[in-house]
Amino acid sequence: MASAGQMIRLFKHYIPHSVLLLGLLDFILLLGAGEIGWQLRAHQIGIDSGQFGIRLTPLLLFAGLVQTAMIAVGVYGSDALRSMRYATARLLVAVSLGIIALSVVYFMLPGRTLWRSNLLYAMFLAMGMLVLIRLLLGGLLGTSAFRRRVLVLGAGARAERLRKLGERPEAGFAIVGYIGMSSAAPTVVEAIHRDAINNLTRYVENLGVSEVVLALEERRNALPLKDLLRIKTTGVHVNDFSSFMERETGRVDLDTVNPSWLIFSDGFSSGRALSSVAKRIFDIGASLLLLVATFPVILLFAMLVKLDSKGPAFFRQTRVGLYGQPFDLIKLRSMRMDAEANGAQFAQKDDPRVTRIGRIIRKLRIDELPQAWTVLKGEMSFVGPRPERPEFVADLEDKLPYYAERHMVKPGITGWAQINYPYGASIEDSRHKLEYDLYYAKNYTPFLDLLILLQTLRVVLWHEGAR
Repeated sequence: MASAGQMIRLFKHYIPHSVLLLGLLDFILLLGAGEIGWQLRAHQIGIDSGQFGIRLTPLLLFAGLVQTAMIAVGVYGSDALRSMRYATARLLVAVSLGIIALSVVYFMLPGRTLWRSNLLYAMFLAMGMLVLIRLLLGGLLGTSAFRRRVLVLGAGARAERLRKLGERPEAGFAIVGYIGMSSAAPTVVEAIHRDAINNLTRYVENLGVSEVVLALEERRNALPLKDLLRIKTTGVHVNDFSSFMERETGRVDLDTVNPSWLIFSDGFSSGRALSSVAKRIFDIGASLLLLVATFPVILLFAMLVKLDSKGPAFFRQTRVGLYGQPFDLIKLRSMRMDAEANGAQFAQKDDPRVTRIGRIIRKLRIDELPQAWTVLKGEMSFVGPRPERPEFVADLEDKLPYYAERHMVKPGITGWAQINYPYGASIEDSRHKLEYDLYYAKNYTPFLDLLILLQTLRVVLWHEGAR
């Protein structure tokens, strides 16, 4: 049986068991809050509460919409899982958003949702119950209860990197030991040398290890195959360094990855044809809907941009798309016309080239709305790596390994890198963003797209990454 700190792979994306269990618990509590709210209201106005089956659809709708809002605002993110104050703030926003969504559904499907008077009770009950369960779990189990117990084979620089990763409050694993596998002086001083352990399998069992990670500096002639085979046959998961880093950080580690790992590890699957069709259908439907809904907003701000500074309201720029093909990106202009008089530049923090209206539309992401037209034309998708300028791409392909691989998927308005890494304006930032883009290209599924779209709401609401 898997230990509580294990991870489950849902549509190729790793989700810790603890998060899944918490999500399931939250869903049950939301159903409970809806039901108690119903009973309270029925008792208050003196009517029979009726059979449970009759209100099952409204209750499921209530729980489903509130939980979707919880995912969207980052209630299951690492920050919210380790900070009660952070979690409470996000829960408040999520429950409020869920109620707004339910009001829309109530308007469109009368009789399919809880009564509005029920919702008031359900909302406060849900908020109280969701906060209480987090306080109880935190108090009873502590922060390390759901962490996987990891043994590291290696005591060099890679092992040291794992130690730093494991020390972060949001880490999903706890390192229970390091074993030096070579004669070199260890970087991790507390490492025990392999020769000092008589029976490694028993040692692993005694420590209650659920996973062994290979963090060797030298792979040649150093793989302890006999040890690894024995550990594996006792049911302990054995992982290599690059795969472990990919799973724990949600990015492909460029410092240690090699072509053979990219070729033989899981990812870049062949089952993409169906996913691509589903993605395109979604892109067409959503871009049409977005263009129709936001047309008045685009028109209003286009006029304001014209009035605020000289030049056209819309701004076209060549970007690099799928398979390296160039295309024109359309945005509302947020910079002065002479912004690139000295050549192409990365956007900076508090960029002086941004106009007064430009500052507002960037903050609210209104400048991005016309890109829905590029999505409708099929040159972009809603989700994918951010398309870069040809001038930057040529330079980055020279300086960063595997940079061309990010062009194997269609570029997007939002993406895995945008929600995980703040806006970057240097080679080092581009390197970090590339690690997330490679993870997306390697593990793409419609489920990951949905997760990114929901998380984008969090980024927009809390202005994370806007520049």
